[in-house]
Amino acid sequence: MKKECLTIIGTAHVSQDSVEEVKDAIYEQFPEVVAIELDKGRYERLMKEQAGIEEDDEISVTKIIKEDKVGLFVASGILTYIQSKIGADLDVKPGSEMIGAIEAANDIGAKIALIDRDINITLQRALNEMSFWEKAKFIFSAIASLFSSDDEEFDIEELKQEDTLDEIMEYFKDASPNAYKVLVKERDAYLANSILNIPEDYVIAVVGAGHKEGINKYLDNPSKIPPIEEITSLEKSGIPWLKIILAAIPISFVVIFFLAYINGIEIGNYLIEYILIGGCAAFIGSILAGSKIQSAVVGFLVAPFTMIHPLLAAGWFSGLVEVKYRKVRKQDIGNLSKIKSLRDLWNNNIFRILLVVVGTNLGVSIAKLVILPSLVFIPLFSQIFGL
Repeated sequence: MKKECLTIIGTAHVSQDSVEEVKDAIYEQFPEVVAIELDKGRYERLMKEQAGIEEDDEISVTKIIKEDKVGLFVASGILTYIQSKIGADLDVKPGSEMIGAIEAANDIGAKIALIDRDINITLQRALNEMSFWEKAKFIFSAIASLFSSDDEEFDIEELKQEDTLDEIMEYFKDASPNAYKVLVKERDAYLANSILNIPEDYVIAVVGAGHKEGINKYLDNPSKIPPIEEITSLEKSGIPWLKIILAAIPISFVVIFFLAYINGIEIGNYLIEYILIGGCAAFIGSILAGSKIQSAVVGFLVAPFTMIHPLLAAGWFSGLVEVKYRKVRKQDIGNLSKIKSLRDLWNNNIFRILLVVVGTNLGVSIAKLVILPSLVFIPLFSQIFGL
């Protein structure tokens, strides 16, 4: 690719003007390659949608919970909501400019290059960079946005300053600069690297306007592009202090019970309290989250075991049972854009299942961090050391 033969078009992903701008440029310049800000998965979904091909309507929430991808799924769902909401308000289908670019490229016989990083990698890396409180703030802000005023008018030119993922970052870029870096700065580097690796000379690149400046900086200074393996890895950097702490708590439970036992202290009543407190906390958390009674009972039964296992969570089991009673379909994601009240949110099966997972885990966390230490472990500790 010759830099002097490259044209970068910065677009708004929900702008009809952007669609026309992209198509006009391609028809006028006849490039050898049209590079678009899509990954393979998004490209295939867009093409199937254009062809009227409907994919399997059922979503495997069970798989999402088992693979511990609840956070990734929530982030993807919120992204879908924001795109659909803005697109509906502006009467422009999200991704229309990419479709326009593909159609124009096919008309002139140009190749199509997919230059974006896999969206699942992007979102997972962003989530990995966020602390627990940053994630909580993000979810709270996103849910609050569901009930914001619909009277606000969107300015297309302002939207051109953001790209699809930048839109979602409006909710938490101040709260998590590291996540913002993943969603914007890293993708600038990835997109620039993809463009540089196009062998043909004459290229038109269609990207979100928010990326144009960053891409140009990397194209002017290719040596500053980080190794691609570095910005596509899902391994977390640094010491996982949170996991260490979470592992230390159940280990301390086991140690205290063991020390009490070898010191001849009667631990039977304490074990019963441990089981009942942990189980009841999970049960109550699940019920308050709106679960079926069966899901809450499962939470009760597994909580005593999951509290001493750092890699398990009672909410996963309650959520998996809840899935049996609430079938989730892709329309549930689409319906996120239509939510205007708490009732609408409550009737969305995706929200209800994830709420059960969160509610059950929250109940167990309160029991593990507050109730059990004060009623069981501190008294046992005092007896062991004669305090």
